[in-house]
Amino acid sequence: MWIISHKRLKDFWEQPGHANAQKPLEEWYDITDESTWKNFSDVRGTFAKASLVGDCVVFNILSNHYRLVTRIRYRSHKVYILKVMTHEEYDDQDKWQDDCGCHVPPPGQSE
Repeated sequence: MWIISHKRLKDFWEQPGHANAQKPLEEWYDITDESTWKNFSDVRGTFAKASLVGDCVVFNILSNHYRLVTRIRYRSHKVYILKVMTHEEYDDQDKWQDDCGCHVPPPGQSE
């Protein structure tokens, strides 16, 4: 898969208090980079605890300490990193789901 963009991961782990996210985020990146997912079922085959939230795929990072929100476009083999957050930030679901546009249909598609 082609991951867009690694910088968002790095920006997160460089924030104070998030240094422990670096290794698991880099591991997620390496695994995802080598993947050839065709659908969400393939994602779950690699990351059993991944969740589908609207049009977003959410990954648990570091034993659920952090959450990584992505949008996956299977046809073009692209994974867009939308947001990395703490579990506490994830609990404010209305905010991050709105910020990430998880329930907004992709351009050219209606709900």
